[in-house]
Amino acid sequence: MGWTIADVWEAIAVAQPDRAALIHGERLITWAEFDRRADALAAHLIAKGVTHQGKVAGYLFNGPEYLEAYFAAFKGGFAPVNTNYRYGAEEVLYLFDNADAEAVVFHAGFADLIEKIRGRLPKVKAWIAVAEPGHPTPSWADDYDRIVADTPNARPVKAPWGRSSDDLLLLYTGGTTGMPKGVMWRQDDLFQVLGAGGNAALGIPPAESIPELIARIQGPDHLRPTMIVAAPLMHGTGQFSAFIAFNSGGTVCALPSRKFSAIELWDEAQRLKATNIVIVGLAFSTPMLEALDANPGRWDLSSVRSMSSSGSMWSYENKKGLLGHIPQAMIADSFGSSEAVGLGASASAAGMEAQTAAFMLGPNTAVFTEDGRRVTPGSGERGLVAVSGFLPQGYYKDHEKTEKTFKWIEGVRWSVPGDWAEVNTDGTLKLLGRGSVCINTGGEKVFPEEVEEALKRHATVRDAVVVGVPDVRFGERICAVVEPEAGETPALQELSAFVHSQLAGYKAPRELVVVDSIGRAPNGKVDYKAIKEHALKTLGVPA
Repeated sequence: MGWTIADVWEAIAVAQPDRAALIHGERLITWAEFDRRADALAAHLIAKGVTHQGKVAGYLFNGPEYLEAYFAAFKGGFAPVNTNYRYGAEEVLYLFDNADAEAVVFHAGFADLIEKIRGRLPKVKAWIAVAEPGHPTPSWADDYDRIVADTPNARPVKAPWGRSSDDLLLLYTGGTTGMPKGVMWRQDDLFQVLGAGGNAALGIPPAESIPELIARIQGPDHLRPTMIVAAPLMHGTGQFSAFIAFNSGGTVCALPSRKFSAIELWDEAQRLKATNIVIVGLAFSTPMLEALDANPGRWDLSSVRSMSSSGSMWSYENKKGLLGHIPQAMIADSFGSSEAVGLGASASAAGMEAQTAAFMLGPNTAVFTEDGRRVTPGSGERGLVAVSGFLPQGYYKDHEKTEKTFKWIEGVRWSVPGDWAEVNTDGTLKLLGRGSVCINTGGEKVFPEEVEEALKRHATVRDAVVVGVPDVRFGERICAVVEPEAGETPALQELSAFVHSQLAGYKAPRELVVVDSIGRAPNGKVDYKAIKEHALKTLGVPA
């Protein structure tokens, strides 16, 4: 069968109407309310003239409205689109225009920014504002709360064109190495790649039908997660994790505050008896560990079964520290991207922590050289990681980028997003990094992530980014941009020797720039371009 996400979630709402679907602080929305509110929003979008597969952009912080907007889009046969709330006006304009957005659901705090650009977006037929303290709904927008309070007479809501497993979700990604690009996921492919209601860790296979899925969620409570999604819903990690929870009839919880607080996270985990916590690497897990270390025994975290991360490296030392406090939990570290889900994974338990950047290859994953040969395990040869199976259709309105990323090799279609790796003798993956930020020094390729992880093991380093700066002799030399631990003063000679003790000498930093903060985005990623510009300016080196 071809899966349509709205059909699945509607069936779950009928099966367990009173179970919590969404929790945000003191707000609790049941599955029945989730379904009804999304119906009302879908009906409004249809009435506004949003067309079949018209793009519905969510310009929102984490909260119930984000996922309600997506549910409404799925119901109406529209294509939901994420929006990075850190973008400036021109970046938001580019995204909405590139996506051909016909509707925008936004927090009213963004109204001033939108006011600057909405006159240049004639395709938008519906502006829908989520009012918030100090930010009422502007006169040119419809009020979200009023819309979702108006229950349609006919439910569930379906547009005249119906629904199809070919209906899309657009996941916009990038922006630090070029303009954002929209990854086109068919709903059937997305549902399947997210497990189709199964759970590999629990030995539960993908469901083959909605009745089978409904029978499962009416079983033991432990099969339905209570998931705190601390990662932003605007990015794939948070968004897709929420979908996985919903597909199992679970509850998705958003943190009350918009600025991440590890104290708040652990408070909520105890209050809600959370079973799963979703984060993005060290940007979240470092303050989480620091809070636990500073407050031993403060929280009852016995309900937590899993902590998961994707999109950013998560160190061995950090995993070991967290599992020391929560020994019953498993840590799932996923390696993937918006256009390549399931490239690799690692699982850690207390006493069995996975090494940094070491992943088991996914069942549909391979590593190929640039000329299309499979990398031999243990050869030390480097290649590009690729995944086959359920894949996106490509990038929206960008045939050239689609052809570069989605390749036919050995008669099979693969997604090759640009991550370099070696294959160890035992078949595990040693991740090196993304080729777009690779440094060439004296003819040797250096992947920043590899050096960054070495630097972050040093006692004086809280976070680090590595960039290449111009060098007359070698073309580029390695520069470490370091955020120090409180009260520490990192020294170049010491850091360079420390890296050299772990990696080849040419990978050791030759320059050091100390910053107050690396400034990671909520998805754990960094703006290499901006950091490099800062390093060059600090060092007085011309670009």
